[in-house]
Amino acid sequence: MTDLAQRLADVDSRIGEAARAVGRDVGELTRIVVTKFHPASLVRELHDLGVRELGENRQQELSSKAAETADLTDLTWHFIGQAQTNKARQIRRAAHVVHSVDRERLVDALDAAAEPTDPVLDVLMQINLTADPARGGVDPAGVEALAERIATASTLRLRGVMAVAPLDEEPAAAFERLAGCAARVRSVVPEADWISAGMTADFAEAIAHGATHLRIGSAITGPRPPRA
Repeated sequence: MTDLAQRLADVDSRIGEAARAVGRDVGELTRIVVTKFHPASLVRELHDLGVRELGENRQQELSSKAAETADLTDLTWHFIGQAQTNKARQIRRAAHVVHSVDRERLVDALDAAAEPTDPVLDVLMQINLTADPARGGVDPAGVEALAERIATASTLRLRGVMAVAPLDEEPAAAFERLAGCAARVRSVVPEADWISAGMTADFAEAIAHGATHLRIGSAITGPRPPRA
């Protein structure tokens, strides 16, 4: 077994243990492997190991890797970084899911970027779980209003919520608040039942509070190579 295969197996084992500990079916969970700063060749190695859900933080890297692996037609690319409105068209061309929709201008930009033959784009609303308004994500007070706006965008489909746990707080408390926001989103769009939460250090707490999508990076991919 290669080192990559071993790391993948180890993380999947830990995900299974965390799910069983809270009485959840591991089949309810989607593990997204974040390949930030790694080459497209790693995507191919992951594909050989059965990985089909990949995540990227940066538009340029997403677009490049999606293009280089276009022959792997069963991949699902998740854009999980902060999205700039002037990059909406490029993001839409490369991503199947956008996790970081947090303002009406971005909703408008992604909607306007659709070509007539494009499929509906799955999106998640990013929630800011910190007290810092400069951080990415909509303030929890604005959850229902943004959900209603996304629901009116004919080329977008609201699938749920996403958040990153603050560094200065216990993850469980943060994810409990996120679960409350998710319920409020479902009061507007009942089928928006995805919760993208949990990374290497806190995915067990995220699973305990209803996460459906886990974003795991270096615990699977290994140390990130130096940036050129």
